[in-house]
Amino acid sequence: MAVFPGAEPYAADGGPVGVLLSHGFTGCPASLRPWAEHLAAAGYTVRLPLLPGHGTSWQDANRTGWPDWYGRIEQSFEELAARCEQVFAFGLSMGGTLVTRLAEQRGDAVAGLVLVNPSYATERFDARFARFLAPFVHSRPAIGNDIKKPGVVEPAYDRTPVAAFASLQKLWHVVVDDLDKLTCPVRMYRSVEDHVVEPLSAKLLLTRATGTAVQEVLLENSYHVATLDNDAPAIFDGSVEFIRSVVGTAAVEDVP
Repeated sequence: MAVFPGAEPYAADGGPVGVLLSHGFTGCPASLRPWAEHLAAAGYTVRLPLLPGHGTSWQDANRTGWPDWYGRIEQSFEELAARCEQVFAFGLSMGGTLVTRLAEQRGDAVAGLVLVNPSYATERFDARFARFLAPFVHSRPAIGNDIKKPGVVEPAYDRTPVAAFASLQKLWHVVVDDLDKLTCPVRMYRSVEDHVVEPLSAKLLLTRATGTAVQEVLLENSYHVATLDNDAPAIFDGSVEFIRSVVGTAAVEDVP
C-alpha cells in the first residue's frame, strides 16, 4: 500500500555527526520533518525512517508489533554508524521509547538522546485490557494531532490500532525494566499540557535512569506533538546546542 503524503522517510547526508529520529505511534515522519531539516541545515547527517505499519492504514499497524518498529530503528542506526563518527538518537512519543531502547542496548555507541514527550507507561484504566480486547475490538478513537498551535495538522491515523497498542505496552515494560542501563546524556522535553502521554512517563525516566543525567525541559506552550507546535523552534535550537555540548565534551575527553 502506498504511503500517504508526508509519511515518506527523510534522509540527508552531512558531516561526521549523525542523528537518527523516530516518529511516534500512529504518526509518521511528517511530525519530525521540520526538525530533521533543521538538523540537516546545521550540517548533520540525518535519518528519519518510516516505521513499519505506519503511514498507510491503521489496519496495517495491527499487523506489526514493536520488534518490527525497533528493527527499522536499528537498521537506520547501523546505516548512520557506518558513515558517522558519532550518532545521536531523537524521538517523539513512542519514537522516544524506541530510541531509549536503542541506547539501552547499544551503550556508548549512542552519543546522546533527545526525547520529546516520550512514552513509557499509561495510567488509563482501559489500557490494561488492550491485549484481551485486540482479537475483538480492532481500533479505538484516534490519539494523533494533539497540537495547540492553530492551523497545524499532524498526518496520523484516524483510529488507534488496538493490537499494535498492546504491542507498544510490551515495549514499555521492556524499556522501563532496563532504564538503569542508560549511560549516554539525555535531554527530555516535556509538555506541561499533554493529552496523550501522562507525567508518569517522565517520572519513570527521571527516577529509574540512574546511570546517567537526565535533563528535563518543560514546554509551556505546546501539547503532545510539540515538534509541530509553538515550542518547536526551542526544541530544534536546543537539540543542536545539546549535540554541540556533547561533541565538545567528547573532544576534550579524547585529548591525551
